[in-house]
Amino acid sequence: MLISLAHAADGAPADPMSGLMQFLPLIVIFVLFYFMMIRPQMKRAKEQKNMIDSLQKGDEVVTAGGELGKVVKVSEAYIGLEVADGVVINVQKSAVTTLLPKGTIKGI
Repeated sequence: MLISLAHAADGAPADPMSGLMQFLPLIVIFVLFYFMMIRPQMKRAKEQKNMIDSLQKGDEVVTAGGELGKVVKVSEAYIGLEVADGVVINVQKSAVTTLLPKGTIKGI
């Protein structure tokens, strides 16, 4: 026969740490992603929810649309926002982005 059979050499035993070392960069990236993006976003969302839940009459707020006004009525999902003397608009509570210090409207 002109063609001889080729036999593979015995491989080196598999190192159990080499599998972990291959996934180590992915694990590090995920941990960094969690601490730099996911965790701060969850903290901001929690603060926003607490601020919306604590809204009461007399608070001065800014909405997502840029309206600045004083809260005159609070219901479960909506607030009445006085944007000028005698002008009250209804907005969703979730549209409130910033709670201002008292007296801010008078200073403008």
